[in-house]
Amino acid sequence: MTSLTTPAAPTAPVSVSATPPGARRARRRGAALGLLAWLVGILFVLPVVWMALTSFHSEADAATNPPSLTAPLTLDGYREFFGVNGGADPWPPLLNSLGASLFSTAFVLVLALPAAYALSIRRVRKWTDVMFFFLSTKMLPVVAGLLPVYLFAKNTGFLDNIWLLVILYTSMNLPIAVWMMQSFLSEVPVALIEAAQMDGAKLPTVLLRVVAPIAAPGIAATSLICFIFSWNELLFANVLTGVVAQTAPAFLTGFVTSQGLFLAQVCAASMVISLPVLAAGFAAQDKLVQGLSLGAVK
Repeated sequence: MTSLTTPAAPTAPVSVSATPPGARRARRRGAALGLLAWLVGILFVLPVVWMALTSFHSEADAATNPPSLTAPLTLDGYREFFGVNGGADPWPPLLNSLGASLFSTAFVLVLALPAAYALSIRRVRKWTDVMFFFLSTKMLPVVAGLLPVYLFAKNTGFLDNIWLLVILYTSMNLPIAVWMMQSFLSEVPVALIEAAQMDGAKLPTVLLRVVAPIAAPGIAATSLICFIFSWNELLFANVLTGVVAQTAPAFLTGFVTSQGLFLAQVCAASMVISLPVLAAGFAAQDKLVQGLSLGAVK
């Protein structure tokens, strides 16, 4: 006699969550950080957007309190800046700022690249003391050296001379450039340099053919920062220049007159003077981020 067994009832499938709780928390944390980054970015960009909008308003609409967002747009502020209505010509100050910034940045790179090479790859004795010396030159406030520099320029006939600004901007940006490029050049493989030297390459060839291409993002970041610092410098340019060597920031102060502050004109002038720096930043944005983050992750 055969015994019949009833088949067991099928068990219900066990529900397994698609994503573990840790992944969900990490996703929410990433979304919150992304939202916070957007808010911080908007806070930084909002004044620039507001300045751009005000530059297209008339003086009457720009001076209203609270400002009107729906006010009619006009180019009167830009016409005043470019001297269409008989104002001062802005092109000499703009060209002076461009020349001083480009020449000083070029001189900084020529001097900083060998110095950073000696401090990172072929390290000199007591290189940390040298680095501290470069850093110590930035501890003195710029205004503390203004009077000696002014007396020197006056006695040597360098007042209102664009080359004096080039020398000053080079000396001001050189410590920063050496510090930045020293960290960038530390990432260059020494084996490549030794191979080039075994093939008979001299120091200039090593710097230009081996080191410079590898450290190109760092060099681009250093160049951009030095250019921005030179372009935005106001104290020396306002004191040591007059008419011939006046730079764009010093020219911008002329819009603050005894009659009052013409807000639309100042915003229009600020937008035009900021455009070269903004264009350079956008053009070298990837190099800047790559250069500033070079060596951050091991």
